[in-house]
Amino acid sequence: MDQASLKAFIENSDIRIKQLDEEEIVFDLIGAEPPLANALRRILIAEIPTMAIEKVELWQNTSVIPDENLAHRLGLVPLAVDPRLFEFKTSPTKAYDATNSIRFKLHVVCTKKNPGQPTGQILDVHDEEEHFNNANVYAGDLEWIPIGDQRERFMMEGIPDPRPLHDDILIAKLRPGQEIEMELICEKGIGKTHAKWSPVCTAYYRNLPDIRLREPVIGEAAEALKRACPANCFDIEDIGKGKNKQK
Repeated sequence: MDQASLKAFIENSDIRIKQLDEEEIVFDLIGAEPPLANALRRILIAEIPTMAIEKVELWQNTSVIPDENLAHRLGLVPLAVDPRLFEFKTSPTKAYDATNSIRFKLHVVCTKKNPGQPTGQILDVHDEEEHFNNANVYAGDLEWIPIGDQRERFMMEGIPDPRPLHDDILIAKLRPGQEIEMELICEKGIGKTHAKWSPVCTAYYRNLPDIRLREPVIGEAAEALKRACPANCFDIEDIGKGKNKQK
């Protein structure tokens, strides 16, 4: 693209935010062709770095979930960590340190609340919590272990402690006598390497309809046109004398 074309594109294109919150963003991409919109979608999915659990040092797992399945589940837990604070681990032989990783530990033991009493039938989570301690292992049970000067650096810059994005993600279920103990190492990566590093669960675009009518549509034709089109595409305006017109 030459300089003149690039300048024209910049002047005639725009992004208008329609909805923005912690979970979702919706925006209009104006003045761009579908290939560019699709390229932006693919960048969102595969090219934006995030932090995710990459290594699991497993000390104890007596739950019913196999070690590899448990590690895989933990790797998919989204983390509330700004990846811009960390560097990529550029070599497999490079050691994990405060600049390229964060570390969590998870240690949960399930016990009976009343050891001398029979448990009875367990039907739901309420029954589990009534009879057992730590029957459910959640993402909120992960505890951050600072590496080097991370705690002091984060406090100085006003950065919250690293944590799972949602504390109520279920990792495993335990019964009395079962235990999970491990340490987890998180590193920076992109979704092209593995989906656990993708910052979005999905990203899609659709063409914005541009409908132009050469002349007004009146009466029964206006009603039929509204019924035939998607919701909120057309509205009906009363123009008097029992006639309707699209608008």
